[in-house]
Amino acid sequence: MAKIKSSYKAIGFSAGVIGLALLVWSFNDDLFQISKNLDVFASLYKEVNINYVDDINSAKMLKTGVDAMLDNLDPYTEFVPESEIEDYKLRYVSTQYGGIGAGIFVRDNKIYVSDVFEGFPAQKADMRPGDQLLKINDIDLNGKNNDQVSLLLKGAKGAAIKILVKRDAAAPVEKNLVREEIKQPNVSYFGMVDGNMGYIKLDKFLENSAEEVTNALVSLKKNNPNGIILDLRSNGGGILQEAVKIVNLFVAKDQEVVSQKGKVKEKNYSYRTVSDPLEPNLPLVVLVNAHSASASEITAGALQDLDRAVVIGQRSYGKGLVQQTFNLPYNSLVKITIAKYYIPSGRCVQEVDYTHRKDDGSLSKVADSMMHEFKTKDGRSVYDGSGVYPDLFMKQEKFADITQTLVGKLFIFDYANKYRNTHPQIAPVKGFTLSDADYADFVKYLSDKNYSYSTASEKVLDAFKTEATKEKGFSEVQTEYDALKAKMLASKKNDLQQHKDEIKQVLENEIASRYYFDKGRYEVNFKYDKELARAVKTMQDKNQVAAILKGEGSYKVIGKPQLAMAGKKKDSGEDN
Repeated sequence: MAKIKSSYKAIGFSAGVIGLALLVWSFNDDLFQISKNLDVFASLYKEVNINYVDDINSAKMLKTGVDAMLDNLDPYTEFVPESEIEDYKLRYVSTQYGGIGAGIFVRDNKIYVSDVFEGFPAQKADMRPGDQLLKINDIDLNGKNNDQVSLLLKGAKGAAIKILVKRDAAAPVEKNLVREEIKQPNVSYFGMVDGNMGYIKLDKFLENSAEEVTNALVSLKKNNPNGIILDLRSNGGGILQEAVKIVNLFVAKDQEVVSQKGKVKEKNYSYRTVSDPLEPNLPLVVLVNAHSASASEITAGALQDLDRAVVIGQRSYGKGLVQQTFNLPYNSLVKITIAKYYIPSGRCVQEVDYTHRKDDGSLSKVADSMMHEFKTKDGRSVYDGSGVYPDLFMKQEKFADITQTLVGKLFIFDYANKYRNTHPQIAPVKGFTLSDADYADFVKYLSDKNYSYSTASEKVLDAFKTEATKEKGFSEVQTEYDALKAKMLASKKNDLQQHKDEIKQVLENEIASRYYFDKGRYEVNFKYDKELARAVKTMQDKNQVAAILKGEGSYKVIGKPQLAMAGKKKDSGEDN
């Protein structure tokens, strides 16, 4: 017996040694492969730079190579060279910089003002949307692009800047401004809406987002609101920790909000609430849509999983990945996806599988059959792999072709500028409505403009003609084709009247911004916002709120796979 035990020990020892040896060999082989590939890459880069027949922008070539290498991973893993660091910080960290407080865009190779921010140098100098910028500090802007002009506008706080501005047919005017610290808020609007409800619009999760939401909530609570609406529609996310702090405003201390799990175990972490909530009891609604992603989904999903908020809108984007930045030599950096995140029920909302690509390199989404059921705090059923599905789904409305065309061709933008230049003031924004006479003036303004467009029906009809012609059968149906085409054209002539209400909505939004800036856009649009109205109506019905959060009846299951898939077909469009 002793000999047998001794043999087992010997075998166990040998297996252990072999396993350790294999591990060391594997590790050394990985190091060798990395060293080998880096050597090949450096040698190739050197030889091409030295020997290629034409001059090469070596920095651009390196960036192209690195981008191609990372492109096979996911859209969120990216290399940021030194030349793009400042833009990166504005996108992902902070929206703070020295400037004049105006947005710009290129039109016909000329630079125009697109937006002016209230309280900053551009607004104080009476610069307006539609103004053309001719020169900055005597530098001619003709032919320059957005990035080039942005660099000229930005600079040190307190530095003087001279801008030559032209408005319509008037003579150019020189504006002398002093750059200020420009900080675009993360909370673009907060205030009271119908039903004595507090409303907070959060655009991004960057530095101080949670602080801004806290300040907004403290201010709203002074009005003794009947409920709070947190609007995360089209919020693409940002800093995960800011989402945790915002959830903590509404849920108790020491609740898990989100955890991240990846290959490197040391980076696995669970984020919990750390303080008592500012508002644990008031009814709470979170608005989301197909462009609510990442930190927005953590916030909405955690509040849903903890049965604290009613989520209203469309299925969210479905980004369940966590990124971390790593510094590289020469002030560059790389942002790498290091983990997936999981909200309190245990589900991950990631929809696209970037790891397992098809043979042709295309991506797959999580199949209906692969979704897993999870439970919220009080037992409601929720599902992973497909974003955050709302408790109350609302179909996202789409503007008509005529409205999209008028916006896309800048006729709405131009008319709002014309209106501002001929109307020194308008009614207080919450009471502002475009009159029928004003709308008639807009229609007259369009009389000599080219706003032709093809409807979906016309495109189908044109495709039919193409195919029928190929098959040499068009002549047999041409009479019917011509008649149908004529009916469609006749119908389009009435589009300005048929879609008058939604065109007026867009016009009012744009015109209000000329007098009341971003605040004007929100307040004039409240009366048209059906999702906001649904949020107010829902919170006014305490029985419905209770039924949803307790999972009574049809509210027991949220986003059942076949229902979630139907929702995907209803809400169109996704964006990173």
